[in-house]
Amino acid sequence: MGVKMKKRCTAVVLAAGGGSRMNSAVAKQFMMLGDKPLLWYSLQAAEQSEIIDDCILVTGKENISYVRQEIVEKYGFNKVDIIVSGGRERWESVANAMAAMGSSDRRIPNRDGYVFVHDGARPFLTEAIIRRTYEAVQEYHACVAAMPSKDTIKLADEGGMAVSTPDRRFVWSVQTPQAFDTELIVKAYGLLRDKAEREGFESVAVTDDAGVVEAFTDCPVKLVEGSYENIKITTPEDMEIAEVFLKSLF
Repeated sequence: MGVKMKKRCTAVVLAAGGGSRMNSAVAKQFMMLGDKPLLWYSLQAAEQSEIIDDCILVTGKENISYVRQEIVEKYGFNKVDIIVSGGRERWESVANAMAAMGSSDRRIPNRDGYVFVHDGARPFLTEAIIRRTYEAVQEYHACVAAMPSKDTIKLADEGGMAVSTPDRRFVWSVQTPQAFDTELIVKAYGLLRDKAEREGFESVAVTDDAGVVEAFTDCPVKLVEGSYENIKITTPEDMEIAEVFLKSLF
């Protein structure tokens, strides 16, 4: 029996958001958590991972030179081989990264491996989560880190009235990373961009990568255990929680 070759694994780290809900003059991915910029933690997880081979970093066009000098070069993130400019919405940022996935500008293009899309505002990504998503993507071709909802969820109508209550056993809060066969996710985002160009930017209503795969392919998406600590920093309160987690985890 020959040894099965490991397919190339690329992390796409998203750091293009403005962070309007943080009430800060600095984009949230550059705010300090402990003694490092928030974005450092996601890139460090990719850098140290035995599974991740390389990284595409997505940030605002105006921040590319800053990110390259003050984060990638300053902290020695050697796995980041290309920095891509983000779009108006999250999906467009990911689509830009997918368009670069097989680019000859990259040290080694990834055309037949796996892609792990991760929010740069989720600082507590662990190797255990990466490994669980890696094992799942090999079997299911599409998977997302998620956790069972702790709260009861209500579906509401446009007037804010409760319409129904889904059974909590089947309600999960979706996180990142979201991992996919490269060919699958690149194709799905290509079709999404075609739709946006054909029907207008406003026609796109997806909020995560799994939603794109669900909309444009027939591949079901597997939910994989993430972590309740794998929070996304969105508001100033989240930053306070992150400071507490940081003390206990590092």
